[in-house]
Amino acid sequence: MAFETFKRQRVRPSDEPYVTIQRKGVIALNSAAFEALDRPEAVELLYDRSERLVGVRKVDPSVEHAYIVRGQGESRGRVSTNWLISGTAFAKYYGITTEVARRWKARIDEGPTVVVDLKEAGTEVVGNRIPRRTEGATDPVT
Repeated sequence: MAFETFKRQRVRPSDEPYVTIQRKGVIALNSAAFEALDRPEAVELLYDRSERLVGVRKVDPSVEHAYIVRGQGESRGRVSTNWLISGTAFAKYYGITTEVARRWKARIDEGPTVVVDLKEAGTEVVGNRIPRRTEGATDPVT
């Protein structure tokens, strides 16, 4: 048999800030966005209706409208490269589409505030947990 060894290659985290709005509204910050906000324990979520801009800004966790930021996959000594914010209610309230996960390159404004322009299409994100079918494909095991 002519087996090949698959050598998993890790993708280097970007030095540019990116924000992903996942299915169901969870907001994910990459390391660059998290660092730009000075490693926040909590954030506030902002929205500019006329410009369709989403903003994320560091706040004290005691602020009534604060959202706690949690690392993704920090268990067992792993250091997170993505940080999550529960933005489901935020997305629903402002009518932000969450049927498909999308990632945007963000900019850093005063505050600092991480800003995403929803007028831009963003990039569709497909995780490895969601199987993609090609047309005419069949299950390998029946």
